[in-house]
Amino acid sequence: MRNWKAYLAAIGTIVLWGMSYIWADRLLDLKIPVEFFVPVRILLAGGLLFILNKIARYDMRIRRKDWFKFLLLALCMPFVYFVAETYGLQFTDSPTLTSLIIATNPLFAMGVGMIIFREKFSWLNILGVFITLGGLWLVTYTRTETGPLFYWGILILFIAVMAEVSQIAFTKSLSDTYAPSVIVMYQFLFGAVFFLPLFFTRGIAQFDATLYLSWKVLYPTLALALLCSATAFTIWAYAIKHLGVAHTSVFLAVCPLLTAILSFLFGDERLSYLQWAGMAVAMIGIWLTQRPAEKKIQ
Repeated sequence: MRNWKAYLAAIGTIVLWGMSYIWADRLLDLKIPVEFFVPVRILLAGGLLFILNKIARYDMRIRRKDWFKFLLLALCMPFVYFVAETYGLQFTDSPTLTSLIIATNPLFAMGVGMIIFREKFSWLNILGVFITLGGLWLVTYTRTETGPLFYWGILILFIAVMAEVSQIAFTKSLSDTYAPSVIVMYQFLFGAVFFLPLFFTRGIAQFDATLYLSWKVLYPTLALALLCSATAFTIWAYAIKHLGVAHTSVFLAVCPLLTAILSFLFGDERLSYLQWAGMAVAMIGIWLTQRPAEKKIQ
């Protein structure tokens, strides 16, 4: 298979991001504010990548013409995306539903890939996206209870989707000039600066060292920072560089599948036979999105 390393990177990313919804949900259950754990998460990730980039001796200089792109990248992701995603998760109170809505990303990313980057994909690829989302709907549609902010949560999650599509486009435009880990490092360090006003107002307003510095808070926070941010975003940038916007984004559709499986394994969620069937349908759809076809859309 061509670009097998890029495909492996994309798969590794969605596994880690599938776990991220569970770890974030645990922090929310402990009443840890979004404005606290998200800035801590991205600052730790950015700091770790800075050390690794120094050790690897990557060129970390930002060219003058690219400063605005980096700032917009950090604004979209992590600032807008993480705020919208985490509040959406909090309002819907469903890691699986949250990841399903985020999985609509490929529908928008395909348009970006076609219009901006002139990427080629086929009608078969488009069909695969819809089949994938249909299968994922079967996995996640059995929602029996909704809170008062449930539909607001869904709306906010679509804002996260728009931010993520924009982030992918900016990452693609920078990937020919900068190493993936350098792009992600600046993305998180600049993003941490955007978060400072929220962190020092809402984030630490009710700081309790006994809770905030306990292992039950530190463990998911460190997992989100080191695995779901530093590691996942770096290998994701690598996948975008080698697979393109449209083909990379479609892997996000697997996140709900992984979140549902992991929630099941951890005892947080039980799956019906219909949901297992939906997983099989989703896998067929993912396979179709990666199949070449004679007729291309440009």
